[in-house]
This record gives sequence, structure tokens and C-alpha cells, in this order.
Amino acid sequence: MATVMAATAAERAVLEEEFRWLLHAEVHAVLRQLQDILKEASLRFTLPGSGSEGLAKQENFILGSCGTDQVKGVLTLQGDALSQADVNLKMPRSNQLLHLAFREDKQWKLQQIQDARNHVSQAIYLLTHRDESYQFKTGAEVLKLMDAVMLQLTRARNRLTTPATLTLPEIAASGLTRMFAPTLPSDLLVNVYINLNKLCLTVYQLHTLQPNSTKNFRPAGGAVLHSPGAMFEWGSQRLEVCHVHKVECVIPWLNDALVYFTVSLQLCQQLKDKISVFSSYWSYRPF
Repeated sequence: MATVMAATAAERAVLEEEFRWLLHAEVHAVLRQLQDILKEASLRFTLPGSGSEGLAKQENFILGSCGTDQVKGVLTLQGDALSQADVNLKMPRSNQLLHLAFREDKQWKLQQIQDARNHVSQAIYLLTHRDESYQFKTGAEVLKLMDAVMLQLTRARNRLTTPATLTLPEIAASGLTRMFAPTLPSDLLVNVYINLNKLCLTVYQLHTLQPNSTKNFRPAGGAVLHSPGAMFEWGSQRLEVCHVHKVECVIPWLNDALVYFTVSLQLCQQLKDKISVFSSYWSYRPF
């Protein structure tokens, strides 16, 4: 019995030494690695220009779709803002070509990119707040920090992967409708959003439902993409979506950012798993 107890005590001593090394050395090594990765992710969002410090460079992206050639054009992205849009829409029935362009004095902020960048900055702040001189005393401290960092990274990723669901009246009331010169025709709605690594442009063509229409009016709820037949009320009119045109372009640096988020979340989880193994022996015992 004494031999067994001695062996157990020896094993516990080894485990304690390994846990102490984990808290005092490996944790900071992981934090440094996370900082490096997230700083790279942060740089993707800033994209500084070569000539003007602090000003994001302009990037032109050609819109495309494998399903339709009704909409063609170019969007110009400058950091987290659309600075220019040049879009041609071929009207389905008349084949008339309609040209849509941003006013020269306007930019459209993409809140999804702005929010994702802010969450990355908050994650970096949490990591740098525990510099090399800080000594973690318990596994619970590390788990709490990893949970906080993972929360920010998950929110950053979700802002890019989960576009907002909007009702058609919300799209109609959006400031995006006032970005164009000349102004948008009353039978068109436009929405722009990020979905994963893509910048998406949706154009809705509408027609007015007559008061004597036999259609059962059912206002559509919120959606990322509304389908033909969706109805809504705007002002004194009842309107229905008759055509939907969606085009998109890939933003390579958004793809880079999503990869960085995934790798960082995996690192955080791996460190949590290591801490949890030791915590099964001690209830977050301090060292």
C-alpha cells in the first residue's frame, strides 16, 4: 500500500510540474501565436494605401453570376466602405438598359466589415492585456481569457457569415437607396451585404398591386434574400417583388480573415482542452 501511495504521490508531483509549466510558459507561447495571427487578420481589414498613410486603398471588383446576365457592373471597395458603384441592369421585359451609379460625394459603410474588425481589435486587446510578465495562477484564469477571446472571434466570424435579415420596408427605408444619382426608380430596391468572403448586390424589381387585386396580401417577413412574389406595404401602396437579380464578387482578403479566425479559434480550444485535462485532477489549484 505504501508503494502504491508513493507512486501516486510521484505521479502527482510530475503532473503538478507539468501544469506549472503549462501555466507559466506554454500559455504565453499560445497567446503570442494568437496575437501574431490576429494582427495579420487585422491588417487584412485595414489594407493601407501605398501613398497615403492611414487611408485604405481602393479595390475594384467585377460583379458576376452564373445564373443571369441581367446585372453587370463594378463595385469599388475602400476598407469597410463602398466608395463607388457602377451597375447596368437590363430590364427583363423591355430590354432597356438602366445605369445605376453612386453619387460622387457618398460612401456606403459596410457595417459587417466594421463590426468584424472591431471584434478582432477587442480580441487583440484581451490578449495583449496579459503580457509576458503576467503570471497565471489558476487554470480557471486561462479558461476565462480563452472564452472571452473566442467570444470576440466568434462574433467577428458571424458578422461575415451571417448577413442581417431585413424586411422589404427596411430595405426601402435604407440610406442605400439615396446613394444613387440619378435616384433609383420607384420600382427598384437595392441591397448590399457580405456573405462569407463575398460582396453581394441584390436588385429587386417591383410592381404595384392594384386595390382590386384578387391576390391575398401577405406581407413578407425578414430575409437575407427575398423571392419573387414577396409582398410588402410602403406608404399607401402595396407592392410585390416580380424579379430578383443577385450578383456577387469574391473579396480575397475576407477569405484570409475567415481562415485566421478559424485557426485562432482552434488554438484557443486546444489550450482549453489542455487546461481541462489537468483541471480534472485539481479544482483549479493555484501555483
